[in-house]
Order: sequence, then structure tokens, then C-alpha cells
Amino acid sequence: MNFTVSKSFLFFLMVSCACLSSARVLRAQEEPQAPLEDKPKPAGVSPNPIPPMNEGDQQDENNGMTPDITPLTGVQNPTLGSPEVRHNYWQPGIQWSGVVQSNSYNQTPGSSWVMNNFIAGTLSLLQASSHSQLAINYSAGGFISSDSSQGNGYFQQLALTQTFQWGRSLVQLLDQFSYLPQSSFGFGGGTGLSLPGTGGSIGPVIPGMGSSVPDQSIFSATGSRYSNTAVVQLTYAITRRGSITASGSYGLLHFVEPGNVDNDVITGTIGYNYVLTRADTIGAFYRFSAVHFSGEPQAYGDHSANLAYSRKLTGHLALQLYGGPAFTTSRTVTTGTSGTTVASTTHGANAGMSFTYALKRGGVSVNYSHGIYGGSGVLTGSTADLISFNAFRRLGRIWSGQLNGGYGHNSPLANGAQMSPGSSYNSSYNTWNVGGGASRALGRNTTLNIAYNTTLTDYGLAGCVGAACSGNQMFQYVTVSFQWFTRPFVLP
Repeated sequence: MNFTVSKSFLFFLMVSCACLSSARVLRAQEEPQAPLEDKPKPAGVSPNPIPPMNEGDQQDENNGMTPDITPLTGVQNPTLGSPEVRHNYWQPGIQWSGVVQSNSYNQTPGSSWVMNNFIAGTLSLLQASSHSQLAINYSAGGFISSDSSQGNGYFQQLALTQTFQWGRSLVQLLDQFSYLPQSSFGFGGGTGLSLPGTGGSIGPVIPGMGSSVPDQSIFSATGSRYSNTAVVQLTYAITRRGSITASGSYGLLHFVEPGNVDNDVITGTIGYNYVLTRADTIGAFYRFSAVHFSGEPQAYGDHSANLAYSRKLTGHLALQLYGGPAFTTSRTVTTGTSGTTVASTTHGANAGMSFTYALKRGGVSVNYSHGIYGGSGVLTGSTADLISFNAFRRLGRIWSGQLNGGYGHNSPLANGAQMSPGSSYNSSYNTWNVGGGASRALGRNTTLNIAYNTTLTDYGLAGCVGAACSGNQMFQYVTVSFQWFTRPFVLP
């Protein structure tokens, strides 16, 4: 691997040092002011159609936070709850991120360090009434790269949640979209570059139960790509303790450059939730996923029956566990027989976990899922284990630190073919991502982020030739990011 330092890299280091020096001056000149008392806080979701038990004593225990009511058998991950919303608002901002990166996005072994500058406008909006709530986070901008094989371009990210409540019914519409020059796995880790809007996603995020969002954890897929997941979900309270949740989603992963495998997945779930106590809920759900590949005859249908459990202590703990047997029906091409397809059935398991715990000066979250995915643009279907980890701690009034990590293990489905041109069959694809960073408030509306991340790949592509076959590599990222946003503008 060639670690020749480019002029862009030296320029980046000088800019970073200057930024840190100016940060010290700003700290001496102006301590950050306290947050505005009337600034609206990010919201979670609409009021729970299932009234919480012992409502009267929740206010003091929760310190004024609204309990999270994401249904156990729905598609979202649980949250710790959300602060009270005082006003409807919209809030624009701007952001610059400079990323010094070893090896280029085109995965060419031995390539030198490159510099990428991301400049974006950001927007967050929250509008709620007694029966509905709309929450939007959006970022869009361009990037300038010193990597001639990548060139310059643009990127976008969106997180949208719309909820409606009528009596016992709660309807949720969710959409999660991104257009990025590289894999979203580890992208912008530790900085605001990885999240849309001025302060991260408002409300619960996708995924929750399984593979609604297309996986991108194999780095052999190259180039810019679109990813989108749209969800419609209905929860109906049939008793004070019991409710039914049904959802449908459509997700896609589409690459701009040729040589990758586009895929889409249609998922439907139906489940039953039963509230045991104010903190504990159990449930059961059935899920079906259909995975297709653009221009390819292969297709998969995955059926799973699952039991689920959650425990939520508002502001302190959010835990979700689920698992159960699964069987997958496959439609694949018979090797050596042109135009002939065969059907087969395999058995396996579906499992997942989401854990978030708040500490006095920080918190930690861990997410895990095991199931059938689309193959990350490299395989026509894969069995994947995906793990993510994040920890955060305040280091004083204006400094905070964080650690983040991720691991993706992908194995081709039975009879599935690896579709990257010029590559050969491989038994597993392992990708690690680990990093950390620090952030500092520069006044009331500006934040400085500094982060370091490393991505390691272990694909072992014996006999494979071409850029897409770079099996064992290390990618390093040093990111400095500035984010500035206005005061919130109150909406009527």
C-alpha cells in the first residue's frame, strides 16, 4: 500500500491545525451560551394508541420526556424517548467536511492518499398537531475529490417520518434515502456527515426487524449508489394491553457504475404486541421478504416466524430482542444449462437485537441482525450478520468524545453466484469498521468534529482479477467537519 503524502494531504493538515488553534481562541473569547429555553426539541412519534400503565406517576420518573411507543413488532428500532416539543419549527444550516482517505473509492490496491471535500446544505423540520406529526431531516451538496478516478460529484441524504393517529389507530409513513459516492457502511463515522439534517434523524430510524434497508457491507462494490427504503405501517390497539402491527416496505440499492448487482427487496410483516408491564412487552410476528436482482433470473423468498421481547425505561434503556426459524425459497440458474432455472428450499434462522443505554454523561448502543440480504451489490443474495456499536461521553461543557464500530459478515446463499465481473466464488466476506473522535461547540450554533476511522476487508478472492476483486485492504479516514445552523424558525 502506497502511503505517499500528497499536496492535498499537507494542505488538509495545515487547515486542521489552524482550525484547532482558532477553536482555542474562540473558547477563551466566548464561552458557549446555554441552549435556548424555547428551542423545540426533536420529537419521537405521535402519542401511543395504547395508554401506558400507571400514567400518573410517569412524569417525574421520565423527567418530562415522552415515552417511545415504537411497536415491538414494527420495522423501527426502539429509542430512549424524546424531549417535549414546544414549537413547530424549521432549521437550515451548512456543513463542510474534509476527508483525507488512504486508497481511493475505486478500490485500486496501492493507491495514494486522496482528499475529498464535502460541502452541503442541511435542513430539519418538525410540524406536529394533535393527530399528526411530520419530521424531516435532509442534507444535499457536492464533493470535490483529488482522486481522478472518482472525480467530483454530489450526495444527498433524507430521513422522513409522517405519523397519523385516530383513536386506536396509529399510521406511520417512513422513508430513508441516500445517494453517496461510496458504501454507507462506516461513511462519515463520528461526524455529522453521516447523518442528514442539522442534528441527526428526528424520530425512530429504519431498520428494526430484519433487512428492510439494503446492506452495503461488502466494499468490492464500487462507485456511487442510490439506496432507498419506504415503509407504510399500521398499529391498531385491540385492547388496553394488546395491539396488532402490520407493515409493508420496499427497499432498493442501485449503482451508477456498471459491474455491480442492483437489488430490491419487498418486505411484509404482521405481528401481535402484548404489554406485560409499563416497561416490558412481548410479541410474535411473521415476516416475508422477496429479493430480486435487476437483469438477473435469481430471486429469493424468505419466510420467518419470530418471538420478540422489549424493555423500555424512558430516558435510560431501550432493549429489543427477536428470533425464530426461517426458510428460504430460491430460484436460481442451473450451472451449465442456459435459460433453465431450478427451485430449492433451505432452512435457517432469523434474529436481531437492539440495545441503547443512557449513562449520566453519555451512553452506548449496540445493534445486531442475522438474516437474508441482497448481497451488497456483489452477490445475488447473501446470509449476513451485521453488528454496529456506538458509545458517547461528554468530556466537559463543550467537548465530547465517541467511539464507533461495525462488522459485516456475508456468505452467498445456497446456489447463489457471485456476480462481480472477473471474480470467483468465495465462501465469506468480512468487513470491519472501527473509529473514534471528538466534537466541540464553537459558540451557540457551530460544532467542530474530528474523527478517525479504519475499515478492514477480508474477502480472500483467490484467482480474482480486477479492481472489484481487492479482497484484503485497509482504508483509513481522517475527517474534520464544521457544522453551522441558524436558530430555529417557529412555524405556526
